[in-house]
Amino acid sequence: MVAQEQEKHKPMIHVHDLWKSYGPFKVLQGLSLDVFEGETLVILGRSGVGKSVLLKQIIGLEKPDKGFVEINGTSIIDIPIQKRFKDVKKMGMLFQNAALFDSMTIEENTVFYLRQHEKIPEKELQERARKALQMVGLEGSEKKMPSEISGGMKKRAALARVIIYEPAIILYDEPTAGLDPITSVHINELINKTKEELKATSIVVTHDLRSALEVGDRLALHHEGKIEKIASKEQFFHIEDPLIQSFFEKASLKGVYD
Repeated sequence: MVAQEQEKHKPMIHVHDLWKSYGPFKVLQGLSLDVFEGETLVILGRSGVGKSVLLKQIIGLEKPDKGFVEINGTSIIDIPIQKRFKDVKKMGMLFQNAALFDSMTIEENTVFYLRQHEKIPEKELQERARKALQMVGLEGSEKKMPSEISGGMKKRAALARVIIYEPAIILYDEPTAGLDPITSVHINELINKTKEELKATSIVVTHDLRSALEVGDRLALHHEGKIEKIASKEQFFHIEDPLIQSFFEKASLKGVYD
């Protein structure tokens, strides 16, 4: 039923025949993908297969060798930089290492984008930072430095920096990587909460199947530069494919939906 409904609508993110190489290393090899408004698509795959590279293509940090990316019907490849910025600023990305500025407080990190690109009074900036940090459970941490908080708190601070400008699309690069199980659960809960409150369309790339189960509406398997399989969360676990079954077994989650 979900698939039938999606077919009636244009995708929010449309990736077509994407190729990307770094010297002799072929990373993306004709990858195509559609993500629909309001859904969370989880892209699974081993570390180092190019999942993060795909996100960089989607948000416009890198250009593909071939192929194109459309955001809500507008191509962001080979367009003037100002127009690309206007389209891309609808998107936010949570980087794997959080990518906070070490010399700035948590509050300064949170408002950095808005301070650079929007004319907003300082008092309003502080209020928006307070609300964003409250949403991720970091109220009272505004004046702390990144070196004073844990890895999980850094991920939450980075998420606050994304959600402060209420993007329509959020890309998550290995959001639970390097975190203990309890903190990973909290991050997954925040991803779901952010989706609910912002009505955002999201892509989560991960090799963590437990996280995928918590946040995903559909799951996709990235293998050798392409999306090999994609299906709803429940259907994905019943696909008879040796590649997928091998991935489940290595993640010790085979039989979750049996």
